Amino acid sequence: MKFRETFITSVTALLHNKIRSFLTMLGVIIGVFAVVTLVSLVTGVQNYVKDQFDSLGSNLLFVSPGKTGIAGDPGARYSTNKLTKKNIDTITSNAGEYIEQISPSILTAKTASYKGKKYYSSVEGVSVDQPAIVKHKLLSGRFFIQSDIDSNSRVALMGYNVNKELFGKQDSVGKTIQMDGKSFKVIGALAQRAADEDDKILIPYTTMESVFENKSLSYIYLRAKEGVNLDEATKQVEIALYKDLKRDDFSVMNLSDIQNSIQEILGVLSIGLAAVAGISLLVGGIGIMNIMLVSVTERVSEIGLRKALGATGPNIATQFMVESILLSVLGGIIGLVLSAFATEFAQRYFRAEIPWWSIIVAFGFSLVVGVSFGTYPAIKASKLDPIEALRFE
Repeated sequence: MKFRETFITSVTALLHNKIRSFLTMLGVIIGVFAVVTLVSLVTGVQNYVKDQFDSLGSNLLFVSPGKTGIAGDPGARYSTNKLTKKNIDTITSNAGEYIEQISPSILTAKTASYKGKKYYSSVEGVSVDQPAIVKHKLLSGRFFIQSDIDSNSRVALMGYNVNKELFGKQDSVGKTIQMDGKSFKVIGALAQRAADEDDKILIPYTTMESVFENKSLSYIYLRAKEGVNLDEATKQVEIALYKDLKRDDFSVMNLSDIQNSIQEILGVLSIGLAAVAGISLLVGGIGIMNIMLVSVTERVSEIGLRKALGATGPNIATQFMVESILLSVLGGIIGLVLSAFATEFAQRYFRAEIPWWSIIVAFGFSLVVGVSFGTYPAIKASKLDPIEALRFE
């Protein structure tokens, strides 16, 4: 029997039981959809993280309280926070040749209000250098100037989301907001960035200390000088801080270290999610084998008649193998199409994309599933005795 005839016969057999064929493919569809979509989403998150870090520049450093690192317990860090403004002077005096700009960061959270509208926001006390260190851009207004810091001015820079929620399309510059019953004049509106930054209100750190009585530093931001080795700058900042603090009182992280750590975590997460989703492909393969075995039992008479008319064992095996492969490959294609739609939807929110290798892996896996789980039913069908098969009916 020619392969073309075998293929047509296999397609006809599958179309004869459309609902069963679709339900059989469902496991493969879900498996391929899950694998490719999850990889696409994780890739999108990786792209988002990379874009955000790239926007900050490569020479950014942070000093944070405690030794817990990015995966540690934030509560443990701040409960033993020993960072003070003295540490900034120590860094400037002992590692100043490596540092271009430095700023304290004092974080709290407040409800900001304007003419009946309210927004719960992070509030960060910073110096004049902080917007430049993290590369903030203005939509309108101005950044802080030194006189704002020296005079504890009640002025504020509005993050994109805060500004949008409180003022809508109005120009917020010159308007007055309330926080804890205290008035703050808006001097600038920040351009859109990452979600956390967009939900912040920036005020002078001296104002944070005097108005909200919060003097513990949450972080110290630093930008290394151009051309300076970032690892060496990190080391020198650590050595300087040892003059004020113990080894476990602080952590110095540069942006590259943080980015690498996050990318490693996301890479492991991507593999783990793909492996979990791959289990559904395995289940789909088992479903194909079960249905093909049922199909062999139901078509015993047909197999016996075809053998009596001259069909060989390999002919019968080929037909059942083609049916199994068609089910798995078609399921894989449908899964990929659904994944493409899901990825397109996700792209409205971040830069999700389907890596070419995930398509090859998913499609290849579905092909392997069809061959692997279709082999036993095909062999069983090919070995049926024609006389016994004809007698079966």
